[in-house]
Amino acid sequence: MPRRGPARPLAALLAAVGVVAGVLVGRPGLESVAGCGTSGDLYPSQTAKDWVSYADHVVVASPTGERETNRRTYAKGAVAYAMDRLVSFRTDSTVWSHASPRHTLGSSFDLVAPGWEVYRSSGTRVAEMATDAPRLQAGHTYLLALRRHEGGWAVLGEGAAVPFDDHTGDQGEWCGRVLSKEDVAEGERFSRHDDHSLEKALLGQDEQAAKSALDRAARD
Repeated sequence: MPRRGPARPLAALLAAVGVVAGVLVGRPGLESVAGCGTSGDLYPSQTAKDWVSYADHVVVASPTGERETNRRTYAKGAVAYAMDRLVSFRTDSTVWSHASPRHTLGSSFDLVAPGWEVYRSSGTRVAEMATDAPRLQAGHTYLLALRRHEGGWAVLGEGAAVPFDDHTGDQGEWCGRVLSKEDVAEGERFSRHDDHSLEKALLGQDEQAAKSALDRAARD
């Protein structure tokens, strides 16, 4: 069962201002936000200690292109077919690497990201989302904690993909929408006070702050 952490400021913000409807509150924090994906973390991803324990590399990276992958066709139901996106990234900078990384990372890499569902009756294409996380879209920049998983690169989980436009933590694309760091700061008022996630600590900070936090966690 994937681990769910406390409500992230971004999720709290969208719920509070009604950008995303249908917030379901169950176990501590937001269990899910309708229209913003389903839970599926591969590895613990909330804290700096999670990142240095499970990631091979932490990078600032920008999407450079995408193509369809993992197309799934359905004989019945409202959805005719769905697909993921294989997103190509440029490695802008490496913030941290494990002392003995399981795999090296080059100047570019690919990630499988949420794609699209196409409805049978209308042909309408609807974007799929990751839970409490960026969709990973061109024109934006992200701070990503990466690990090899089943032959490809993957982020550890929803806490390991941080919007990073203008090299500023929690600024940019999240759940398919563009938020400023001021938007996210407003969300802090609605998030849990016991949120000790690295993402929350990086609000308005740059990669040097991320590096310092990760270096401290690696020494502890």
